[in-house]
Amino acid sequence: MNFKTLVPVKKPGPGGRVFNVKSKGQAIKGLGEAEREGSDKYRRILESAIRVFAQKGFHNTKVSEIADEAQVADGTIYLYFKNKDEILIKVFEESLSQIIRRCQEELEKIPDPIERIKRFIWFHLELLEENQALAEVLQVELRQSNKFMKEYLPSQWLAYLEIIANLIREGQKAGMIREEISPGIFKRALFGALDEISLHWVLTKKEKSYIRNSAEQLCQIFLYGVIKKQD
Repeated sequence: MNFKTLVPVKKPGPGGRVFNVKSKGQAIKGLGEAEREGSDKYRRILESAIRVFAQKGFHNTKVSEIADEAQVADGTIYLYFKNKDEILIKVFEESLSQIIRRCQEELEKIPDPIERIKRFIWFHLELLEENQALAEVLQVELRQSNKFMKEYLPSQWLAYLEIIANLIREGQKAGMIREEISPGIFKRALFGALDEISLHWVLTKKEKSYIRNSAEQLCQIFLYGVIKKQD
């Protein structure tokens, strides 16, 4: 399919400004939520928002700039999203949904409970290298949205945490992890460490070797502790 056919039909308005053709807008409004979220424009808007948020910051970004990056008219944005906060929240939901799916696929390949925890740690930090713009949005810009911090129930994030808790339960069932270890506390402790390492890497622009060293260190700390073994 030609990419140009995916760009919405536009007509110049007063002052040369571009607007969607009315019939196109009405057609999109008639679509259900699943159809809207599966559309090419929806995906392009989210991908463009990641790039613009990472470059300019959430508060400094205008919806019109996201529209320009996505090659759609300003009004098209509002056919899919209520406002800029909703775009940011959808970036979070969609991204984390894909991360959870990929993480589960990775873990299914590994039978050993301890090795599965190690793989989870490496997987989380490797995501930073894979998509630095997304890492900056999730680690920095997401915290700038009052709506996200105060009103949003992050169900996908809770599901991600539960992956860690289940890894601990599996290790306990296999007799490889102590029974007194709380899966609930462990999952928050490990995620907190991963989150802080990720935020530090994004803010300080450290070398990629920092990610690999951090993954190795966290595996050692969380699985084997810090007390030196006596000979």
